[in-house]
Amino acid sequence: MSPQKLVFRVHALRRMFERRIGIDEIRRVLEAGETLERYPDDSPYPSRLVLGWSGGRPLHVVAAENIEEYEPDPGLWTPDLRRRKP
Repeated sequence: MSPQKLVFRVHALRRMFERRIGIDEIRRVLEAGETLERYPDDSPYPSRLVLGWSGGRPLHVVAAENIEEYEPDPGLWTPDLRRRKP
């Protein structure tokens, strides 16, 4: 996978900050790392666990790939698009 655009969840950014992991390191892992596991049923997109190395440091990265640009269906979300409709 050669990611052109990376989007990070808040949890991932916190962990990256705590562990001093940079975006370039994540990008290298995704481009050259080894896929250890696939999670085809993850939502909203299938994801995978990737092992890569930054210097001598091992990194596990879980990444979901969105092949198509995602646009939320307004019929499924509240008007502010922040919560699913009940």
